[in-house]
Amino acid sequence: MPGNRQAYEQAMNAGHSAAWDQDWQVAVTNYGRAIGEYPNDAEAHIHLGLGLLEIGRLDDALKVYTRAHQLSPQDPIPLEKSADVLERMGRLREAAQQFVNVAEIYLTQRDLNKAIYNWERATDLTPGLVPVHAKLAQAYERIGDKKKAIHEYLALAYNFQRTNDFDKAIKAANRALKIDQKNPLVLNTLRALESGGRIMPPQSEGIKTTGRISAFDKDQKRATTEQRALTGSTQASDPLGPLGEAIHDALASLALFVMEGSAADATADMLQAMETQRQGLQDEAIAAYQRAENRLNLPALKLTLGGLLLYRDQPDVAIKRLENIIGIPELTAGALHGIGQAYAKLGKNRQSVNYLLQTMQSVDESIDADSENVSDLVGVWAELHQGITREPDEVQYRISRRLMSYLEGKEWRTRLADTRRQIEETVREQGVKGVIDILAAERGDKLTESVALIDRYMRQGLYTLAMDEAHRAVEFSPLYLPVHIRMAEIMMREQRVRQAIQKYNIVAKTFLYRGENTRAATILTEVLELAPLDVSVRETLIGLLENEERWDEALDQYIDLADAHHQLSNFEVSRDTYALAERIAAKVNASSEKVVRIKHRIADIDLTRLDLRRVQKTYEEIITLAPEDERAHRLLVDLNYRQGNPVEAIRRLDKLLGIYARQKQITRIVQLLEELVTVYPGDTGLRSRLASIYKQLGRKREAIVQLDALGELQLEAGLHREAANTIRQIIGMNPEHIEDYRELLTQLGG
Repeated sequence: MPGNRQAYEQAMNAGHSAAWDQDWQVAVTNYGRAIGEYPNDAEAHIHLGLGLLEIGRLDDALKVYTRAHQLSPQDPIPLEKSADVLERMGRLREAAQQFVNVAEIYLTQRDLNKAIYNWERATDLTPGLVPVHAKLAQAYERIGDKKKAIHEYLALAYNFQRTNDFDKAIKAANRALKIDQKNPLVLNTLRALESGGRIMPPQSEGIKTTGRISAFDKDQKRATTEQRALTGSTQASDPLGPLGEAIHDALASLALFVMEGSAADATADMLQAMETQRQGLQDEAIAAYQRAENRLNLPALKLTLGGLLLYRDQPDVAIKRLENIIGIPELTAGALHGIGQAYAKLGKNRQSVNYLLQTMQSVDESIDADSENVSDLVGVWAELHQGITREPDEVQYRISRRLMSYLEGKEWRTRLADTRRQIEETVREQGVKGVIDILAAERGDKLTESVALIDRYMRQGLYTLAMDEAHRAVEFSPLYLPVHIRMAEIMMREQRVRQAIQKYNIVAKTFLYRGENTRAATILTEVLELAPLDVSVRETLIGLLENEERWDEALDQYIDLADAHHQLSNFEVSRDTYALAERIAAKVNASSEKVVRIKHRIADIDLTRLDLRRVQKTYEEIITLAPEDERAHRLLVDLNYRQGNPVEAIRRLDKLLGIYARQKQITRIVQLLEELVTVYPGDTGLRSRLASIYKQLGRKREAIVQLDALGELQLEAGLHREAANTIRQIIGMNPEHIEDYRELLTQLGG
């Protein structure tokens, strides 16, 4: 019967009130009353669990949270809370597994940020969770957190090496290398793995903290960065860009200088200069500043004068003033900006681009001063600068004008932050040439704005608006691949997996057409992670790898292709593909472990076709390569029995039993013999061996049962001497009814 709703609500309210007052004992009592009215109410259980946790009744809290999870299995909170309880109880492995379960619930709810947070907590408690490290690495890679992705791939490499899975260790290190091909830690790890050396687990260096920075925190940080970009060092971005802001700061510095009485005999000129500048009388201000300059050597004065000279179309004179300011932190960006504009006025576009890029880098570094990002920023700008310097003057002219447009207007700081993200991604996706194409394009500024808008919509979960903006971007820049990649990501977030795969496939083929095979391979690999049974995509990737003679990777893909055909019930094609993989393995001298894996899969298919002779030959080849392959030995035992060859079956069995004996796996020996005796009850060799192992283990009754059955089989076969020996063994164990066995032995002449 349903409970009393009014009594339930009164109890819940009383519990909330007590919890607010930190009176947890009273809170527990009232939440218990609420559950008494509605025993299946998950919310009441969650609140009761918190109260029990606060008063230290951990076992009870765990039981209550477990019940809450049973009542509401799709709610991650009970599981998350029970994981906290397990952690407090010191049951760290169980807590880690619980955090993994919580992450899976958040994944089903499409909340990647919270899933990442719970995976992080799991690895904090139990660092060796290989599947979780793998999921974290892929998640970080997806959200663009390169440093953390690399850390997780190196953690995977370390854990795979610990379990002697060297192929997977190298593969994990190679995934890290694809993210950053110049990372010294990744390069050193890869060299150590390839040379057979031991590697150490990657150091955290601020990556792991108690409850690491989640992807949500990263978005918050990015939002803070954008706000800082918008506000800058002054209250609002100056529409004249970095130079305008630097002049504003310089004037404040000069005013303070004069007010403190430090200007001495230049006070009158300084006051006149600042006042006429305020009134917009630039020529008069320039003259006054020049008079003051003769008696004062102030960076703020030189920058202000340089800016005014630039605005009055005296670029060559302005450059001389502004060059002296470079190196003074608060004024450098403004000086670089002014010099870049000055060279543009002089028609020296190459020099203009050089200084404008330095301006953007200087502002960018001041916005994102995080030590973990600065080196990445420097690398992006340096690579871009090196690429642009090789372009002809007409391209330099267009790029100079585009960069100047980025550095002006009230929202230039926000635009610059968006531009840097787009430049960084385009360098990664299409190389420096792709960035140059955007900067020199007629509507490059519109493309930058459009990509930034797509990113904002995606962060806010407004996928329809993001897709609409992506379509608009494609209209005026159809060949800009990062937009197409974003469209695929939007489709994935909307669960339109098949359409996303098709889009990724188009992007990959475009990279192939351009000759950018490495990037094409990366995209195809990502597609296959989404759709491992997509045969056409895998065949495209195999063709690419073969053209580049990357045979080891191609071999792995052939094995996966054969697996896919097998799962799709294309058994003949699957076997042919495994056979081809076997030939490639021989060609590239692949590891025996990989060859054995291929042969096992070929044998499995032949076994379903009842081609027993071919299966037997394959397993014998496996044993030649891997003498202690238990599965091959085991199946050879069955094959010989099925083909009516018990003598050879027993010979194979003895080899397998020898392997188990060397490994001291006595339980495995017993289990195997018991299984075989059940399947082949008339085999005397099996009965004899099982009786012997029972006898060694002191299991007298079971040994006698087997010897009894063995004796009957021997008598039925007319093997009276062997039967007499068996009966003597039974008598030696002093069985019940021993006189009956002695009488039987007498009848046999014993």
